[in-house]
Amino acid sequence: TNQWFLPAVRGDIPPGCAAHGFVCDGTRILVFGGMVEYGRYSNDLYELQASRWLWKKVKPQAPSNGSPPCPRLGHSFSLYGNKCYLFGGLANESEDSNNNVPRYLNDFYELELQHGSGVVGWSIPVTKGILPSPRESHTAIVYCRKDVGSPKMYIFGGMCGCRLNDLWELDIETMTWSRPETKGTVPLPRSLHTANVIGNKMYVFGGWVPQSAGGEISAPDGEWKCTGSFSYLNLDTTEWIGLISDCQEDKSNLLPGPRAGHCAVAVGTRLYIWSGRDGYRKAWNNQVCCKDLWYLDTERPLAPSQVQLIRATTNSFQLKWDEVPTVEGYLLQLHADSPVPPVAGIPGTGVPETSVLSSQGGCSLHQSPQSLPSVPYPEMKVDHPSQANNLIPNNVQVAISSSSKVEGKEKVAAPENKVTQETMKNHTDATGFKESNAPSVLPVCTSSAQTSANVGELHDLEKQSVNPDASVSSTVSSTQNMVTQQAVKTESSSTNGAVVKDETSLTTFNSKSEAAETAYVTPSTRVNTGQTNDSQSSRAPQRPPVKARDRRWYDVGIFKNNSAVVSQFYLLPEETLNINSKAEGADVPDYRLLKKQDLFPGTVYRFRVAAINGCGVGPFSKISEFKTCIPGFPGAPSTVKITKSVDCIHLSWEPPASPSGNILEYSAYLAIRSTQLQENPSQLVFMRIYCGLKTSCIVTAAQLSNAHVDYTSRPAIVFRISAKNERGYGPATQVRWLQGKVTVTHS
Repeated sequence: TNQWFLPAVRGDIPPGCAAHGFVCDGTRILVFGGMVEYGRYSNDLYELQASRWLWKKVKPQAPSNGSPPCPRLGHSFSLYGNKCYLFGGLANESEDSNNNVPRYLNDFYELELQHGSGVVGWSIPVTKGILPSPRESHTAIVYCRKDVGSPKMYIFGGMCGCRLNDLWELDIETMTWSRPETKGTVPLPRSLHTANVIGNKMYVFGGWVPQSAGGEISAPDGEWKCTGSFSYLNLDTTEWIGLISDCQEDKSNLLPGPRAGHCAVAVGTRLYIWSGRDGYRKAWNNQVCCKDLWYLDTERPLAPSQVQLIRATTNSFQLKWDEVPTVEGYLLQLHADSPVPPVAGIPGTGVPETSVLSSQGGCSLHQSPQSLPSVPYPEMKVDHPSQANNLIPNNVQVAISSSSKVEGKEKVAAPENKVTQETMKNHTDATGFKESNAPSVLPVCTSSAQTSANVGELHDLEKQSVNPDASVSSTVSSTQNMVTQQAVKTESSSTNGAVVKDETSLTTFNSKSEAAETAYVTPSTRVNTGQTNDSQSSRAPQRPPVKARDRRWYDVGIFKNNSAVVSQFYLLPEETLNINSKAEGADVPDYRLLKKQDLFPGTVYRFRVAAINGCGVGPFSKISEFKTCIPGFPGAPSTVKITKSVDCIHLSWEPPASPSGNILEYSAYLAIRSTQLQENPSQLVFMRIYCGLKTSCIVTAAQLSNAHVDYTSRPAIVFRISAKNERGYGPATQVRWLQGKVTVTHS
């Protein structure tokens, strides 16, 4: 929400202090030391349980080989594993707080934490090598390569009468200090800067630096200023890379201004910078505090999870996917099982398959969605989250609300479609940005070439209910043989593309996106998501005759949230389809100029989704397949309940909201263990455990003992339930009955 709030804390609330040490361990925060008032420093340790907003003063044991840390400020306090590492700082030699006699420190302590809450005590590690020189207002980070190597702590810069820009390394396993050799241009000497690790890079921003351009001044009485310079150190190659230089002009205020004493935190691959003091052009006793919040996107977002089905009708899908943290929107694409006609007469351009939103790549800083410019430095763009909520990178528009207007002028490019957005007039005149009407908590669904089931998850409680409410592409028909993926694909339309087995036989459902099954449904609650409306089939579009051509991915739109209702997609101009690639930076079609194509009944559509941030469009998710319903078949049963007994469970459900005739029978299926499943874990094998007119059945302990426990998300036993009318079986409702920790031995 980008909204500040003031929590109502309680307990041993610490006094206000400056230049303290601060670490975050899960939902608890540890604060050590700092300046309580001028000349009076602290060595108290406080713990905040942020889940309860409860402060507690902690009293660690003293080290066995020395004294505990003395009161100090400007020290570093770094967390790795269950230990905090304290280095350096500034102490007051005088007992009189009004008579400040500074003493710079280079002592080193280790604080062992208890799990969850509390601490064990201080220790003084025996180190090898040469200790870094005494200093305060430096930075310290801990980094460990994923593939090889031990964790290492890096100390950079600080103050010891004059500013420093030396780099020190501590091997935490061997407790050995060293000074690594670096390449590139070392940042200017500085103090009160920040350093944060994202990936294998240490990002250094701001601080006090020499006033002179050359940075030669090192005397205690030298002239200093605040800086807005920004660099990173590649921790694998120890090479410095400059991103924003100290002398770079920023007349339009598109970059964070010079500052020192600010704070910075990494959230995923995004770096947030908040506040600080601006001492530039100001006397020492007349500094200005900054109140602005900035963030830096350091790389493109990761691929989202597979698209999951919530509800299908004859000509629409309600879809969702897992959220990706710190992104601005999502690009959803589809391509149809049948060829889609090109559109002639609309200007268009071909797009390279690897085209991305930001042609420069690299990092991206952001300011405001109204005027995101190309920043002078080649790898930087700026965003300012304090000015607007949920900002759009490079003026990419995403849906906000029907009354919102978002302006954008820059390009969004996806691997095969590049689009340009301008002002969104209103929701009905959207330019490809769709506002999702899906509720925030919904059961989700699995997908496959022939099985797009409604999915809900039920926890192992005495009684639970879930309403997946939607349909799947596969239905059930009577046949006596084991059904494979190939057999399912050749099912006639009269069976609605689905297969059923007799009670003693097995049905195999291929499920490419079984791994995407994740539903978060509160136990003992019903989640209503609306019902399938088969009456829409009367307005079903006529499928136009088209020539065979290569199948292409088409944009559905850019979505603000991680859900979408899809009934149309955008057709590319014919000349676009005929061009495989074109120079990057060429004009791209505007969504408002593209024609839309409605979805057809009984058609398989493939979906993929990519996240967008300031660095561009990330990689696409794995592909999911869903099939629109065929008119006349019953909808999916809903509101599935599971009641647990001592030796069995009771499975019940409600009839489809749209039966499209009389319901002749229901069938319930259980995913079971099989040798075929061991060979291909993504292809579940189901056994029918019930067939009849009742809307409930008993699942015996003997049947459950043969159940397959699916671990694609959380351990669960999988059921499917479908209804049959005069035309045949309709889509199945799938429910995942959560099991907690389960140990399964396969026969």
